[in-house]
Amino acid sequence: MKKLRLFANLLKEEKWLNDRLAEGFACEKISSFGSYTFRQSNRKMVIRLDYQDYMSAEKFGEYKMTYSDFGWTHLKGSRWGSIQYWQKNADGRDEIFSDAGSQVAYYKRLIKYSLMTACLFYIYTMIMFKGNIFVALFDIKASYLTNGLWEMEGSKFWLGFLFETPFAMLRFLPAWICTVACIMFLYSYIQYNKKKNNYI
Repeated sequence: MKKLRLFANLLKEEKWLNDRLAEGFACEKISSFGSYTFRQSNRKMVIRLDYQDYMSAEKFGEYKMTYSDFGWTHLKGSRWGSIQYWQKNADGRDEIFSDAGSQVAYYKRLIKYSLMTACLFYIYTMIMFKGNIFVALFDIKASYLTNGLWEMEGSKFWLGFLFETPFAMLRFLPAWICTVACIMFLYSYIQYNKKKNNYI
């Protein structure tokens, strides 16, 4: 079974993946373009996501070995700074960040990831809409550049509309991804401070 989804929030992506696993599926493959491949499984599984900065090949090997020793299977992720996907049989020891110190470090990495994502999509949106991010967010018609599209009627309108919609999505979706990433940044920052204060 294949599912197509795009996420700007790691926590929501992790929850969505675990919901699929709870329905009796195991994740087999995750592509870079939002495609998830699942297979039916009679085993109860759990997935955890992590974000890691660039690591040397040696350090990345040690990172993967550490988790594999505890039964985790590495589904996707590279040493060049990316999201890491881990899956294992649910056995009651289902957290990869079990102590306060590792949770603090995790939320610190989440802050960096969400801020970087927000900045990239903000710059893209500012370039596409000449500095007016509010148009990108609240005036979806502005993303359709075909002259006279909204005055067309019947099949001519629908042909023009359907043809341009994928291109329009590339113009207005980044603004929403930027917004979600900003919310994720704030959430991660609040959680980071909570965990840090508890840790201290």
